[in-house]
This record gives sequence, structure tokens and C-alpha cells, in this order.
Amino acid sequence: MESEWDSLSALGAVTAVCLLLWATWGVGCTVYVYLLPPVRRGAPWLRAHGAWAVVTGATSGIGKAYAHELARRGLNVVLISRNLSKLEHEAKEIERLHGRVTRVIQADFTGGLEIYAAIRTGLRDLEIGVLVNNVGMLYENTLVRLLDREDVAKRLSDVINCNIMSVAQMTAIVLPQMVSRRKGIIINISSFTDKKPCPLLSAYAASKAFVRNFSQAVGAEYCSQGVIVQTVSPFMIESSLTKDVKYRTLLLSSEDFARQALDTLGLTSQTAGCFHQAVLNALLALLLPGWFRLSRWGPKCLLLLSNAMAKAKPAHKR
Repeated sequence: MESEWDSLSALGAVTAVCLLLWATWGVGCTVYVYLLPPVRRGAPWLRAHGAWAVVTGATSGIGKAYAHELARRGLNVVLISRNLSKLEHEAKEIERLHGRVTRVIQADFTGGLEIYAAIRTGLRDLEIGVLVNNVGMLYENTLVRLLDREDVAKRLSDVINCNIMSVAQMTAIVLPQMVSRRKGIIINISSFTDKKPCPLLSAYAASKAFVRNFSQAVGAEYCSQGVIVQTVSPFMIESSLTKDVKYRTLLLSSEDFARQALDTLGLTSQTAGCFHQAVLNALLALLLPGWFRLSRWGPKCLLLLSNAMAKAKPAHKR
């Protein structure tokens, strides 16, 4: 009996030590990536990867913020989105505010392979140092079951083309020249939903799981050839996807987020973007663990949470 107790004590001690080491490692990595300014790479390091940055979904939210921040750090910027007037407006703003050269390419990423020939032509002969795959869309602007919407087939096709196809095809266009120059950075904007299946966001979460896995695999394949691939998985940032969130204090401005997220480049391949978002991600995982979200009660709780966080719709006035 005593030997059994000694064995259990030893097992408990080993488990405690492992948990302590795991917690210490997590805290250490968090401090290193988010809270130690001296380890951050500077703008010259970023510019050394190439003169141009390419940003998809560049006319609003995170994409717009990344485009401006990259220009502020000295890169010329190619903005790609579907609204030409917004593209031209943001290009002029970048040139006015940051004094950098810009190009615009109009493309609707819900389209199929046919849209990428024009993008490839528009990027030809540019020394692209940074690609930001930001463009993305929700299946619906609220939490819904898969069939609780008309035109299910079309909507699923749009989500797959916009969230998955765009990342794969833009990477295929830009990566060869990065490999030939043995330097380059690909930033894929994902979501906190990329780690576990998420009921009521099933198509969106699955598309972001692809982004995360694709990024990790491509990063492993080409890190020895000087290419950095980073996945950025924020919780909630001010954008068109979060315009109906009631508690605005939970949201970080897209400008602050882009600035802090770019500071993590070269320090980690997987990031929430900044300390604020890392804390929110950890709290969400603690309060709504994956096993619970996938239980029969999970979707009901997610709907209650969504309703609590959504702004009340104004009453219709006649």
C-alpha cells in the first residue's frame, strides 16, 4: 500500500511540475511576444523583405489598418478589394498621409479562379515583401444554424471562395518570388474560431481552421528559404463584422491592433495579435471550452451570449 502511495505521490509531483513548466512557458512567451519592446523588429527589418506590401480586403477594418500601418513603416502598398471608389480613396489617403506609392486592383473574392489572372498581372514585376491575406466574410452577420438562411449553396460558395480560396491563390501568386529572393512575409488573418469547431459559425470557423492549418504547413515548408508565414487570430476588432456588438469596450480599434500585431512579426508564427486579444481569447476558452460548445447546450448558450452582446435594434418609425 505504501509503495502504491509513493507511486501516486511521484506521479502527482511530476504532473505538478509539468503543469508549472507549461504555465511558465506560456507566461514567458506572452511576455516575450507582447510586452518586451526591445525584442521587436524595426521598420528597416520589415522593408528589407521587399519594397511592396499587398493587402486584400484593404478598404475597411483590419485590412485598411494594415495597409496604412505598412505604409507608415515605409512600404509601398497594393490595395485589393471589390469597391473601386473606396480603393482609390484609400490609395490617395495613404499617399497623402504616408508619402508612399500605391496601386489598386479591383477584385471580388467571392468569385472563382477567373479573378486571379488580373491580380497576377497587376502584381507582375513588383518586389513584394509582405502579403496580408485579410479579406473574409461571415456566412451571416449573426449566429445562425447552417440552414437558417436562403440561398445556402451560394452563401457557402461565397464563404469558401472568399475565406479559403483567396488565401491559397494569393499565396500561390506571391510565394514563388519570395522563395527566389529567399525573403518575404505572409500574414494570414484568421480568427479565434480557428482552433475548435464553432456551432452557429460553422462555415466561418471551418474556413478559418483551413487558414490556420494552411499557414502552419506552408510556413514549415518554406521557413528554411527565408519566408515567414504568420497566422493572426484575434477575438474582436472594430470592423464591419463587429458593428453590431453592444459592449464596445471589448473591441480594440483596428489601427491599434494592426500596429501591435505587426510588432509580433519575427517573434511568433501564431498570435492573437496583441496582449488585449490574447487575454480575451484565453478567457473565452476558459468560459466556453470546446467540449461545451459542441454539446447540446452549447449553441443555446452561444445564442444567449450573442443576443446579450448585440446592440438593440432601433424601433421602426413611421
